[in-house]
Amino acid sequence: MAHIRISSLHKYYDSVHAVRGIDLDIRDGEFTVLVGPSGCGKSTMLRAIAGLENIDSGTIEIDDEVVNNLAPGDRDVAMVFQNYALYPYMNVFDNIAFGLRARKFPAREITARVQAAAETLDIVELLKRLPRQLSGGQRQRVAIGRAIVRDARLFLFDEPLSNLDAQLREGMRVEIKQLHQRLGKTMIYVTHDQIEAMTLADRIVLLKDGSIEQEGAPLDLFERPVSRFVAGFLGSPSMNFLPAKLVENGTYLGLRFADDVTLALPAAASQRLASRVGQDVTFGVRTEHITPARDGELDDGFVDLLVTIDLTQPTGSRTYASFKLAGVAVQAELRAHDVEQPGEQIKLQIDMNRAIVIDPSTELVI
Repeated sequence: MAHIRISSLHKYYDSVHAVRGIDLDIRDGEFTVLVGPSGCGKSTMLRAIAGLENIDSGTIEIDDEVVNNLAPGDRDVAMVFQNYALYPYMNVFDNIAFGLRARKFPAREITARVQAAAETLDIVELLKRLPRQLSGGQRQRVAIGRAIVRDARLFLFDEPLSNLDAQLREGMRVEIKQLHQRLGKTMIYVTHDQIEAMTLADRIVLLKDGSIEQEGAPLDLFERPVSRFVAGFLGSPSMNFLPAKLVENGTYLGLRFADDVTLALPAAASQRLASRVGQDVTFGVRTEHITPARDGELDDGFVDLLVTIDLTQPTGSRTYASFKLAGVAVQAELRAHDVEQPGEQIKLQIDMNRAIVIDPSTELVI
């Protein structure tokens, strides 16, 4: 296993500041996912850790050893790329064994390691096949096998599933997570797919414009985002955002929207936001926190809202229903038969305890 410490890391490509002073600590055996939109610096960071990119300033330590000036081959790092990079005229066994042969491992040890990796990845029956005879998922398993035979202290994955279709991606996510559980190795995984990040990670590091926007356990980022960017990036469908004004609403505060609809905030939020009465804010609520209203007295922090459905998107067990609030399209995640078609009126219930309020000038959650 490996402990990674990154301090004040900077990387420029001419005038482009790709990585901006990042500090990051990755514990032994942790599965860390670097996630963010294209151009946020996640692959650059991964390649810098591997030694494939020179850094402009800062330090990268692996197990308390500064590796800034070490060649990639001397860092004891195994990397799996988006492109499988298999040798087309070598069979699966020889592709997996290639790196070991280059390092002059004994033939018996090579055979034992390749066999063990093939058993781990369930590709024993593929060892004599050529890459062109494999599916995309099988090729990706071979690429991972080539990495794990090295028994490196650190495994790096650079968007390894992006070339696979949705069903294969789902299956490979499970296999990679199980692989981490079996090997117990430190793994750093780069993706732009927030579903991959949420399902795989022990810890997510969400990047924006070369800096860390927020890091932590997946549910911490999902339930307690620090900014509109984090709240909007994680979650599918994305969180609903609406402009509002903080107003006094009896003993509590409320959010008043452009059509004069006011939603009461729960007591805890009212106390926290009391000094901001009269200010413009952005209201954020996830689709799953807008549900059909229940009969009887409302629980604290829940509000009812009568809406007309504009659009329905059935997915099987769930239906995503859209309606307008203050002229803005809002989406709710309902059960399959809660609403059948556009034009229906339905009373919905919003869990304001799970909603967030954002300062529009800073885009930070308040």
